[in-house]
Amino acid sequence: MSWLFRKKKEQEQPLYDPALEEPVIRSSICTGERTAGFRNRTTGHFREYELIREESELKAFCARCGVESCRTIY
Repeated sequence: MSWLFRKKKEQEQPLYDPALEEPVIRSSICTGERTAGFRNRTTGHFREYELIREESELKAFCARCGVESCRTIY
């Protein structure tokens, strides 16, 4: 039962292949909710990674992906 109360490990660098996917921010037109994730370059499929609540979370996501800024899609 000790596994129930363990601390979550610090998130490591997201697993994605830069040749196949690109890091993007998906933003809702109505509510403005932003979700960080990866968009497949060929199919356009979006894979969610995390919810972005603050600008610092956006900067941390971009830093983990190794890019300066992420494109926003709607």
